[in-house]
Amino acid sequence: MTHFSQTIDTPDGPFTAVAGADGAVLASGWTDSVEDVLSRVRPEHRPTEVEAGTVTALDAVGAYYRGEHATVTTVPVVLHGTDGQVAGWEALRRIAPGHPLTYTEFAAELGNPQAVRAAASVCARNPVALFVPCHRVLRADGSLGGFAWGEDVKRALLAREERGERPGDSRPGA
Repeated sequence: MTHFSQTIDTPDGPFTAVAGADGAVLASGWTDSVEDVLSRVRPEHRPTEVEAGTVTALDAVGAYYRGEHATVTTVPVVLHGTDGQVAGWEALRRIAPGHPLTYTEFAAELGNPQAVRAAASVCARNPVALFVPCHRVLRADGSLGGFAWGEDVKRALLAREERGERPGDSRPGA
């Protein structure tokens, strides 16, 4: 099956997505490198054919940056991982913009508040950044923790969501 890749410019840098012909996103992140986003997909699930083309999911990324923060979690994604990882990635899609969880709270959402390292691992292995918003999970002290695409990007995403930024807003939360 042929996959398509497309890169767009965002306020946080170039954003690349790889999707199947059905539009479901397999890999994405803040880079202009198709190889970098595909490196986050398990090797046995990486496509052998990727052509430059239109990835309709990037319309949702544009909407996100126009202030429609929940739009990205409605985009179909293809997730390949353990049962626990897939359940975790699905749970990440339910975290509301502007309401981040701590890793402990996220572990509790997954059914085991003691499994903080496993919850952090789910975030770290997310192959479809933004569409599965792993940036919405923080350390218990409120600090960022890691982010595959850089802490500056994570900080900017969280600040944008906290403010509820929408086009034409002149003040936070407007």
